Amino acid sequence: MRHDLLELVRRTVTERDPIDDDEARSIERTLSEFDRLNDPLDQELDPVHVTGSAIVVGPRGVLLLKHKRLGLWLQPGGHIDPGESPWEAALREAEEETGLAVSFTDVGDRDGWAGVPHLVHVDVHAGGRGHTHLDLRYVVDGGDADPNPPEGESQEIEWLDWPAAIERASDDRLTALLRTLAPS
Repeated sequence: MRHDLLELVRRTVTERDPIDDDEARSIERTLSEFDRLNDPLDQELDPVHVTGSAIVVGPRGVLLLKHKRLGLWLQPGGHIDPGESPWEAALREAEEETGLAVSFTDVGDRDGWAGVPHLVHVDVHAGGRGHTHLDLRYVVDGGDADPNPPEGESQEIEWLDWPAAIERASDDRLTALLRTLAPS
């Protein structure tokens, strides 16, 4: 089953149509690392590993949080727990970091897997402790509620309309993604 999941994840990355040259390079690097690693989903096996992130959207716009350690305005996301897929990690991290009940906006069945969400972005970036994150990003619906992050998570978290979120995002690749996703 793990092998099937790894093949599905690799295929979704391979099929991703990049939004720009930065994402094209991230896809190429992710696929190269995927081929090199024994289990790219396991952060314990190698400092290079897959992570999952969620672009939280709702009627109020986009939810961004100020990363506690980095001090940057980013999307929720993090490491994959044992037995999880990248999209399950993205969903869990979004709920843990925002205190909201979230759900995927675009899911389907793929290769015998039910409820696989659409991959909207791939980004390779430096993580903590000398790690490299192969970040797979998905859109989730956060509804209209106020975020209620638990103690220990970032308390600086805001719903922003799309133009404000694009302006506030601290990462150029996130900014490019938000521009692509923003309603016309």
